[in-house]
This record gives sequence, C-alpha cells and structure tokens, in this order.
Amino acid sequence: MTQIQIRPSKAADMAVIAEIYGYHVHNGLASFELLAPSIDEMTQRRADVIARKFPYLVAEFDGRMVGYAYASLYRSRPAYRHTLEDSVYVHKDFAGRGIGKALLDALIEASAKSGARQMIAVIGDSANRGSIKLHAACGFKRTGTLKAVGFKFGKWVDSVIMQRDIGEGSRTLPAEREGSGK
Repeated sequence: MTQIQIRPSKAADMAVIAEIYGYHVHNGLASFELLAPSIDEMTQRRADVIARKFPYLVAEFDGRMVGYAYASLYRSRPAYRHTLEDSVYVHKDFAGRGIGKALLDALIEASAKSGARQMIAVIGDSANRGSIKLHAACGFKRTGTLKAVGFKFGKWVDSVIMQRDIGEGSRTLPAEREGSGK
C-alpha cells in the first residue's frame, strides 16, 4: 500500500506548488484569486510564512508531490497573533485519497507547536462539500457563512468559516509570541 509522506516544504517544491495552486485558481472556488500568481510570488509568500515560523508542508504520494498546506496569521492586527488560518491544496488527480486530511492533521499539530491557539478555515464556496467535510473530520466546527462576498466565474460566491482549538485553545493564557510587541 502506498504511504502518504508529509514533510516541510523546500524552495525546490515551488514550481509544483504553483502548478497545483494555479489549477485551483483557474478552475475552482477554493481560492478567490482570479489569476494564478507566478512562481516568484508563490516563493515570496512561502518565505513570509517560514519567516514567521509557521508550518508550510507538502505531501508526497508514490514519490510525487501531490499537495501542500500552510498556516498563516488569520489577521495582521496584534490581538489575532494566536490565531492562524489554514490553506490546503491537493493536486486535482489525487483528490479523495486522504492527502488533504494527512496534510491538515500535520498542519494542526505543527501549528500547535508554534504556540498558536486557534485555527480558522475560510472555505471558498458554501457548495465546497469536500473542504467542509475535510475540516469537520479534523475537528473544525462551522461558525458561519459569509454570503456573496466573492464574485468569480460570473457568480456570487459565499465563504464558509470554520474554527477549531489547537494546542491548549482558550483553556489557558498563551505565552507571548515572538514579535508580538510585548
């Protein structure tokens, strides 16, 4: 049986990451971008995530990179510094094989180690049953739907908001994150 391998991303992964993301930008509603970013832009985005000491992971299946996930700040204002937003993308030919779940489980674990306490999923399209089901399987609860906040492919698109505790969640006070201004 083939094993899914999850590992930290490397700079050499960026061409495949940009290809996977580009497909989703141009063919789906998981991303609200209208044009796929260049490899250079994707590389800079990864560098920003890594510089903040947040996880940026890739999945390999049969020796091929088939997905990636990363955590970034949910919002930039200081009070949100313990809350991350997840992003998970799987190659179109490998959907439904457990790759997204393996990535999201590993991302949650790595994010908890970073000291974060909450994780938010902002899911493009309320009809995106796959992503909603994935997040529910990983412990996220649906907290709301933002109606018609995006416009893509000639139609209005909702965003579904899901959330889960990571690490200690809100049960204890957090240690201050490096660079938080305290």
